[in-house]
Amino acid sequence: MPQYSPFFNRWLSRIGPDHVIAVLADLVGNGAIFSVDGDGKVLFWNKGAEKMFGLTAEHVLGKTCIDALGCDGGVDPCGLAEQGIINGQLITIKRAGMGSITCYRTARAFFDGNGQFAGAIELLQQQADNLYAQLNQAGNDSFHGILSLDPTMLESIKIIRNVAETEATVLIRGESGTGKELVAHALHLESSRRNQPFLAVNCAALTPSLLESELFGHVKGAFTGAVRNHAGLFQRANGGTLFLDEVAELPLELQAKLLRVLQEQSFIPVGGDAATKVDVRIIAATHRSLRKEVQAGRFREDLMYRLRVVPIFLPPLRERRMDVNLLLWHSINQHNLRGRRHIKNIAPDAMRHLLDYSWPGNVRELINVVEYAFAVGRGDELRMEDLPPEFREMPRALLGSEPHFLQKHNQYQNEEEMIVDALKMAGGDLEAAARIAGMSRATFWRKRKKYNLCSGLKQR
Repeated sequence: MPQYSPFFNRWLSRIGPDHVIAVLADLVGNGAIFSVDGDGKVLFWNKGAEKMFGLTAEHVLGKTCIDALGCDGGVDPCGLAEQGIINGQLITIKRAGMGSITCYRTARAFFDGNGQFAGAIELLQQQADNLYAQLNQAGNDSFHGILSLDPTMLESIKIIRNVAETEATVLIRGESGTGKELVAHALHLESSRRNQPFLAVNCAALTPSLLESELFGHVKGAFTGAVRNHAGLFQRANGGTLFLDEVAELPLELQAKLLRVLQEQSFIPVGGDAATKVDVRIIAATHRSLRKEVQAGRFREDLMYRLRVVPIFLPPLRERRMDVNLLLWHSINQHNLRGRRHIKNIAPDAMRHLLDYSWPGNVRELINVVEYAFAVGRGDELRMEDLPPEFREMPRALLGSEPHFLQKHNQYQNEEEMIVDALKMAGGDLEAAARIAGMSRATFWRKRKKYNLCSGLKQR
């Protein structure tokens, strides 16, 4: 649950709750935010709602949603009164004189002391194909291939722009498939070295001896098969940038040589006896915590500090909900341009599964899923049967490290015990607990309320 200072209410009274809510609502950007009372009458209508619906606040305030918007009930709070929470529901709204719009609805209901519906706050966000078109029209397709609407990613892009102007060593931290090499290449392209080489190597893909030769090169006769001099990556990247992916896998004996290059900008090839001077910027990446690797004795502490002068963290795709939508349509549009199939929309049940999926393979997995859909499906709509098997096996595929939980359901004496256990396993996170229990979020929410298990939860 959100944490507040003891002085928060005093500050809120001084500033004015209406002003604070208006400012927060406008920070959402493309989202339409409005609130209703227990009778469904509109109490608040932000600028994003005015833009999305083409209706001013004066036109809708005090009216019910259905009367004010003239829609088919897609944003009718009556359904919310029963569910309590709606997260990412795909709906189509018919707008008078403006055509229809497909968007995602997220809402939270409020209840009085007697458990009666007292109102709600709703957020509507356009489907990413519309947002993607807007980005293209604005000439803002991507940042060197990085496409995101996520605040954390946008902050990382800001850091990339700033640090690229310096010679600081950068360490990129993120799970496999989050785009670490893409970020490294963006750093290179934004730097003064952009016209010089950009080379990359995966430190986990080669044996220690091959990796040493690949990085530092070797002289003729250094070992069996060394029939000629070989220029390593450091020498070939002279004047440019060298990207060391999965640097935590670098053997300890090579870590010392890497440290020498960082400190002295020179190295000795395998079998050589003279140092070679180079001017190379190092960008490293890892999915591991280097601090933990240092504590475990697998990584040099002095090298860690040399590498992580500027750390950049890339959040996993499961924490970038808006980007799932956006990246799906970006990938679909790319396939539409070159393939026989042309997808115009995504079926609601397929989109729901795509949004709820945990994406363990991150952006790389999302791209593969779209390619799979184009390969096996037909028609202009992406349907459930076009998705890989793991999507049709949900929620088991969502459970990550707790697949055994569903097998334990029959061992519980009652449903309340099972829900309590799911909440404990999820650390109080309502959405994660629902997934672990194999229920929809709305169903889990109702059962949690039924058993009076509403305190101490974190809601995303």
